[in-house]
Amino acid sequence: MSQRVILVVLDGLNHAVGRHAMGYLSALVETGRGQYQSLECELPAMSRPLYECLLTGDLPVDSGIVTNGIVRRSRGVSLFDLASQQGRRTAAAAYHWVSELYVAAPFVPARHRLLDNPESAIQAGIFYWQDHYPDDHVFSDAEMLRLRHDPDFLLVHSMNIDDAGHRHGGESAQYRNAARHADVALADYLPCWLEAGYQVMVTADHGMNADRSHSGLLEEERRVPLWTFGSAFARSPARNLRQRELCGTLASVLGLEHDKASNTSLLAGPGGDA
Repeated sequence: MSQRVILVVLDGLNHAVGRHAMGYLSALVETGRGQYQSLECELPAMSRPLYECLLTGDLPVDSGIVTNGIVRRSRGVSLFDLASQQGRRTAAAAYHWVSELYVAAPFVPARHRLLDNPESAIQAGIFYWQDHYPDDHVFSDAEMLRLRHDPDFLLVHSMNIDDAGHRHGGESAQYRNAARHADVALADYLPCWLEAGYQVMVTADHGMNADRSHSGLLEEERRVPLWTFGSAFARSPARNLRQRELCGTLASVLGLEHDKASNTSLLAGPGGDA
């Protein structure tokens, strides 16, 4: 298997809201053009530790990135590293903490907002640093990177859902509507990505509780959605899926050599569902 991949991380979206608020993604699933399931995020249920988990497969307690306040480069081998080292092109439209993990720390907007460096693990990037930076801008940034650089692996990471949850709580109209707005933004771009032959995974790092926070064991903090689109993915739910396995699974879709934990039941073909 050697496919191109887009990973979309909708920061702070919990399973309960993802299940009912994402009308476009649900329409694709209902018509057999995608698969929906949920999984528990790793602990602590916080952003920076789980960016690292999603992109390296390392548990936070193993990576050492256990709080949002730890500002340093990743010491793990990320999907960006694997892809770039094996001759594949990489790009990211993402929050600046992703830049700090895989490009340079600390983030300096004037130096690090725009990235175009074939020697970097992330070779092309647009990074933002305000949580209310509009999600539709993030998706537009990502599409510009895709059209200009034709990446094999593209990360798209939006923050408005998490921002609304911290301001108003996970049971608020503002939080639910932020999810709906992200769904509309995806409707503008996902068809183009699928037509271009990308395999697309949409998920979240963690959820959000009614206290306007996350980090612990509550269902609404840990249970996150997972949508998959493209011929590489199985048509039925994966078995015993863990968040730390997403990195290795996507590495396999990309056709990369790796020793990451993965879950073959998420994939079509041998070991998975046809």
